[in-house]
This record gives sequence, structure tokens and C-alpha cells, in this order.
Amino acid sequence: MMNLAFAFIAFLLLASAATAMALRNIIHSALLLVVSWFALAMFYLWAGAEFAAFAQVLIYAGAISMVVLFAVLLTQRTLGDFTLVSESRRRALAAVLAGAAVAAAIGYAVLHSSLAVASTPAPTVTVRELGEQLMGPQAAALLVVGAILTVALVGAVVIAAQPPKSDREGTR
Repeated sequence: MMNLAFAFIAFLLLASAATAMALRNIIHSALLLVVSWFALAMFYLWAGAEFAAFAQVLIYAGAISMVVLFAVLLTQRTLGDFTLVSESRRRALAAVLAGAAVAAAIGYAVLHSSLAVASTPAPTVTVRELGEQLMGPQAAALLVVGAILTVALVGAVVIAAQPPKSDREGTR
């Protein structure tokens, strides 16, 4: 049953990511990217890393996906601004070969890795201890990161709200 759940999660993750790359509609690609981030969170839950799963959902599936969607929706591009490049067979073959090389390297590393168990147990950190660290000595760093992300989002909105160069020149 565990292997079936892992196979489903892996299929969902790989299929949504591959489909997101293959689609020409950028909105659909962004939404499929959200699906792949949720699938990764499901993998974290399956592996027993609950905190990583919840962080994945909050940060990536929530915040980052909203930034991506805002960036896509706020850019003022017309269809004529995009140049559709036809995919050549040579480029597709190179992508397949690169993917096969990466898969072979990962497979070799997994098959030849030592499965020796360490004599000392891994340290266990509870979510409470992590929260106390983030809200105690690391609270200033957490606030600075939040402020930087907010400023970046506001800057992206300001840049995207400016009219294209051709519109500005035509009104003079």
C-alpha cells in the first residue's frame, strides 16, 4: 500500500511538472506548477516530514504561486510581443538525452550508495522548538526576509503597471 501511494504521488508530481513545461498557456502552466508543489508536499507527508510539508504548502503553493500568478497577470504583453519558436528535433533529442543522463547518474548514485546506519541517532527537533527558535533569537531575520519579499512584490507591481514603451512614445 505504501508503494502504491508513493507511485501515485510520484506520477502526479512528474506528470504535472512535465505538462506545465509543455503547455503554451502560461496561466495553465502556473496552475500546474501549484499542483506539482502540492504533490511534493504530499511526498513530504508520506515520508513523515510534516513540518516540511506544511512549509511547502504555505510558502510555495501559497505565497510563491501567488507571486507567479500576479507577475503573469500584471505584465502587459500582447500576443505580438511573444515570438513562438518552433521546436526542432535536435533540441528535443538533446533534452531527452540530458534527462536520460541525469536519470542514469541518480540511479547509479542510489544503487551504489552505502546503506550503513549511523551509530548515533539523528537529532529530533520538534515543531515547537523550531517555532521558538524562529520567534526567539531568529525573529529579526524572519521579519527582514518578510520585508524584502514584500518590497520585491510591490516593486514588481510598479514595474508591471508601467505602460509598454511603444504606448509611451505614441502619446508624445
